[in-house]
Amino acid sequence: MIVPLVLFALLLASGLGRDPRALPSELVGRPAPPFSLPRIDADGRVDLGDLDGQVVVVNFWASWCIPCREEHRALAAAWDRYRERGVVVLGVSFEDAREAALAFRDELGGDWPLVDDPGSRTAIDYGVFGVPETFVIAPDGTIAAKTTGAVTYGWLTEHVDRALRSEATT
Repeated sequence: MIVPLVLFALLLASGLGRDPRALPSELVGRPAPPFSLPRIDADGRVDLGDLDGQVVVVNFWASWCIPCREEHRALAAAWDRYRERGVVVLGVSFEDAREAALAFRDELGGDWPLVDDPGSRTAIDYGVFGVPETFVIAPDGTIAAKTTGAVTYGWLTEHVDRALRSEATT
């Protein structure tokens, strides 16, 4: 009886102290799961298929998420820097009310597209286990990078620039 308990405790302890951002995503290098999601900040939908050939930053966030507040400035700066180069920043509201998401945006600013994820189907397809999580999709439609937790401007510029360079070499 004691051996299984010790093994279980060792298994749990082996994961403690690890940075969840250091865990590789199985989706990196694979085609991004397709989606077509309703906009919450305007009429219409955003369909990933319509963005083929572009770098897309997909950020899963929520108004109730403290790290989402922390990362907002980095997302805004990246949007301002790259939007004229065809890079799309897309905010996917995660298990949040439309009104709360729009109030968050009104408070913090920004004008990149915001979409809803009914039933969290897209979050499930992307393996999201908490917010914020951010993915960079390369112009060829593969997931180039993923980070968990508040994204930084440095991380965004590194991975968006890399994705843009990959577009130039194809």
